[in-house]
Amino acid sequence: MATKNFKRLPYGNPNFESIRTENYAYVDKTRFIELLENEANKAQFFIRPRKFGKSLFLSTLSNYYDIRKASRFEQLFGDLYIGKNPTPLQNAYSVINFDFSGLNTRSEEGFVESFSACIRDTVLFFIENYREQFPRADDFIKEILDDKRGVDAMNIAIRIVNTANLKLFVIIDEYDHFANDLIAMGSHKGRDFYSKMVHANGLVRDFYEILKKGRSTVIDRIFITGISPVMLDNLTSGFNIADNLTIDLQYNEMMGFTQEEVDALMCETGVDPAKIGIDMALYYNGYLFNGDGENRLYNSTMVLYFFNLILKNKKTTAANIIDSNLKTDYGRLQQLVQSEKNRDTLIKIIKEGSITSDIIKEFPMEMMYSDEYFKSLLFYMGLLTIKENYFGGYRLQIPNYSIRTLFWEYLDRLVRESSPDMTIDTEQLKEAILNMAMKGEVYTFIEYVSQNAFSRLSNNDLQRFDEKYIKILLLAYLFQSNIYVTMSEFETGGGYTDIFLQRSPHLPEVKYEWVLELKYLKVENEKELAKAKKEAEEQLLRYMQAYRLTGRPDMKTATIVFIGKNKFEIYC
Repeated sequence: MATKNFKRLPYGNPNFESIRTENYAYVDKTRFIELLENEANKAQFFIRPRKFGKSLFLSTLSNYYDIRKASRFEQLFGDLYIGKNPTPLQNAYSVINFDFSGLNTRSEEGFVESFSACIRDTVLFFIENYREQFPRADDFIKEILDDKRGVDAMNIAIRIVNTANLKLFVIIDEYDHFANDLIAMGSHKGRDFYSKMVHANGLVRDFYEILKKGRSTVIDRIFITGISPVMLDNLTSGFNIADNLTIDLQYNEMMGFTQEEVDALMCETGVDPAKIGIDMALYYNGYLFNGDGENRLYNSTMVLYFFNLILKNKKTTAANIIDSNLKTDYGRLQQLVQSEKNRDTLIKIIKEGSITSDIIKEFPMEMMYSDEYFKSLLFYMGLLTIKENYFGGYRLQIPNYSIRTLFWEYLDRLVRESSPDMTIDTEQLKEAILNMAMKGEVYTFIEYVSQNAFSRLSNNDLQRFDEKYIKILLLAYLFQSNIYVTMSEFETGGGYTDIFLQRSPHLPEVKYEWVLELKYLKVENEKELAKAKKEAEEQLLRYMQAYRLTGRPDMKTATIVFIGKNKFEIYC
């Protein structure tokens, strides 16, 4: 039997031409080119979370519309959707690609210099690329270099395209990167800096006003992407010509992978399903960007990261199946929680698992810390996603287990910062969780958390103390160990468990899994202990009828009733 020749995995490769000519697998998203071209407005905004394939999609657009690539159209697109269904504007433009990531935001002077240099260098590169179409290319290059042109170099690009009787497609990646960096500063200085750049006569505003004016001459199409809409409102008066397509139903799947696409990618690149070993949907899936969307989506980079581990024959462990790039999202999450109100919102999300909200399509930076704007920003960042439509708005939820770990880590740090007496002896904690896994004994873990966490809570935290708050604190502590995949509100058919501890797929030697049911009584209500115990046991009985749980000697259950912050009773 002939050995199948697999394609290379495109992990870390956002270059469409490279992918199509160097035997990489390509998840075909070109049907969306046709949809975008048919939009009435040729200037378009589209926002997606980090690592969702934005740069590759922009590279695909650039190659499709570039007049220089016309002779290679069949090679690059022939077997793709758009190659079989080409549009009227195929290879019809000179294309200029701006990337605003990596700008210097450490000082106002540094930003002005780096932003201006980015515009100037991009225009110079554009002119060099289209030298054959621009007879006076050297004159224009000299004009830019002699005058040390900054943002105004874009006017020269418009002039040179006009003299060549061409049309221009402007593509902008990471349009909001500098704004997100300034948000992360979490200070008035950062906000003042931002305001100066995007308001009237600001450098960024000037650039977008040039684009707006260019729409009346040679700029025929514009496509702009980033991770948040925080600049859209501030740019409106200077750049009010683009449609925001972010949550339009027909573009739900334009970036990210559907389950069908993940399965096809595995087949094409030779990823052995037998080596997966985890519930990929649990870790990486779950994103929905329109309440009526047909398919939920995987974060594409998370999937490629995981497949890369498998193909390189690296042992996947509970520690490395979550991409370390998520730490960047954690840092941003920390900076966003500037107010007590936002901290309470975050704790409510962790406790309830979801929250209701509208999704605001654009908002100014100064409003982003108010409640509805804050929840919308979490959605755009990929920290929340749509669970369902809800009375004209949405119910938002944490999309997957990988993102949930960010919230637990945040909560763990928040509680420890607000309760200085709280300590974690990592070895002692891990030993207590190991006792659950190998000895089927839960008392040591609960006693550890009771003594080291609950009994030392601050008065502020005590105001939140209830069953759900107890649960998320326990989850945060369980997260310290890689022995279990820790799940909250696991659906059994008979209800939703408080905590389900599933053995890590990488640790089959773990003897016991657990279902924990939690109850809380105030000290003055301790007389209701028997009632709480009975209620919990009835719930556990219903849960244990589920086909995944019933009749399993390795499945342990425990009712834990907390009384005040210092006492508890365990019933196994």
